Amino acid sequence: MINEMIKGFPKRTAESNKSDYGHVLVIAGSAGYTGAAYLTSQAAVRSGSGLVTLAIGRSLYEIMAAKLTEVMVRPFFETKDFSLSLLAEKELLAFSEKCDCLAIGPGISQNKETQSLVRSLVAKINKPVVLDADGLNAFAGHVNDLKTVKTPLVLTPHPGEMARLTGKSAEEIQKDRKNIALDFAREYNIVLVLKGHNTIVAGPDGKIYENQTGNPGMATGGTGDVLTGVIASFIGQGLAPFAAASLGVYFHGVAGDIAAKEKGMLSLTAGDLLEKLPDALRVLA
Repeated sequence: MINEMIKGFPKRTAESNKSDYGHVLVIAGSAGYTGAAYLTSQAAVRSGSGLVTLAIGRSLYEIMAAKLTEVMVRPFFETKDFSLSLLAEKELLAFSEKCDCLAIGPGISQNKETQSLVRSLVAKINKPVVLDADGLNAFAGHVNDLKTVKTPLVLTPHPGEMARLTGKSAEEIQKDRKNIALDFAREYNIVLVLKGHNTIVAGPDGKIYENQTGNPGMATGGTGDVLTGVIASFIGQGLAPFAAASLGVYFHGVAGDIAAKEKGMLSLTAGDLLEKLPDALRVLA
């Protein structure tokens, strides 16, 4: 399956320009969690996106603009906790029309107003969305809202986030990962990436991919944020959500394996994955 997806990855032509390779809008970050916004944005750049824009609260704009050289950073209305505010919704929706895919959630916070913003945006945006971290937590207790979403969705929970979405325990989920992932993908008409050892990618049509790349060194903060950026980038470049999620998981693991061989699993960081993404993705060029 993966080999066929690799063969089908869009090839670059001599006449192409940055607009041919997708514009990803990353809606992420809050006070104390700017690293998540950085990792997701930079992963999208490293995965081939022509353009990447980060939407961040106004108070954090200067920090992120200085940190992200290749990413465009735009400030939006914020809450008193420096997370994105409901007042930002109109401008975010308007800007999303210029983009090809959105990554929503890494480090965005569990501020109630911000969580309401996430649910409202997902309901109204008409571009594909990759939903992760606190973007997923926004739907805990509101999971049926996903049934009314009309745009393609990719959800990337770890077992704890999946537990919050389903009401099952993490232990229950781990005992029956494939069936739970498939049932959820079908019920909510989404692509589900259930992270963990041998990450499962399940599609609403019953397709399933069980990943074999990656290693325990990747069990560290920020690696999921990198994965979100990779998947969003692949969708922005024209891949269907299931293929983008499957290839994203595969190459994310390959980058982790390359990094582990060089630095060992104990010292592996999410930044190491960013550094090794070009090596992992070389086969696509």
